[in-house]
Amino acid sequence: MSKLKAKAGAKKAGKAGHAGAALDHSPSHLLHRALQLALDIYAEETGPDAVTQRQYAVLSAVAAHEGLTQTDLVRATGIDRSTLADLVARMIGKGLLARQRSASDARANTVSLTAQGRTALDEAQPKVAAADERILQLLPARKRDAFLAVLREIGQTEAEPEAASAEAKPKKKKKDKAPKLEKVAKLKTDKPAKAAKAAAKPPEKKKKAKKLAEPIGAA
Repeated sequence: MSKLKAKAGAKKAGKAGHAGAALDHSPSHLLHRALQLALDIYAEETGPDAVTQRQYAVLSAVAAHEGLTQTDLVRATGIDRSTLADLVARMIGKGLLARQRSASDARANTVSLTAQGRTALDEAQPKVAAADERILQLLPARKRDAFLAVLREIGQTEAEPEAASAEAKPKKKKKDKAPKLEKVAKLKTDKPAKAAKAAAKPPEKKKKAKKLAEPIGAA
């Protein structure tokens, strides 16, 4: 009985080890675990009453470049457009940001820090710096610069698939239009031929009518 239990336990351990080995080679899983660890460290260092990590990113981006539009913030923070719109609206409601009409584009709105937003950013900066330092200390010093470089590279290429798909859409439309243009051109070339054929028929009918009329005249 004990041998059977040991065999079953070894089998389960083997399956778990195989699953773990697969996850150890999964970039999405590894990034998710690293993100969860980073967020836990951020929460520990900043406390429950501080701004969230995303709110801090928005405050930092706006502080660096006053008068950013929502599109500018999407590029600067990497937060998707719909999430950012809700986030900015909540931050305006909390008095951290103010919204104004853009002076260069009447269709766009820009955001700026309020006095309360500036205070929140100033209070959060040393705490966020401590969280970042704790995260980097998880790695040997010689690997930290390479780690940051890889993260930047991944973040910068995030928007490329969207741009590629946006460029591909007009091309598909052009391909769809090509058969229609060929069909229209074919109809245009067929019309003169049909007109010429139709124009050639009446003289034949007249000739036949003339032949039929000749015997009657002779009688």
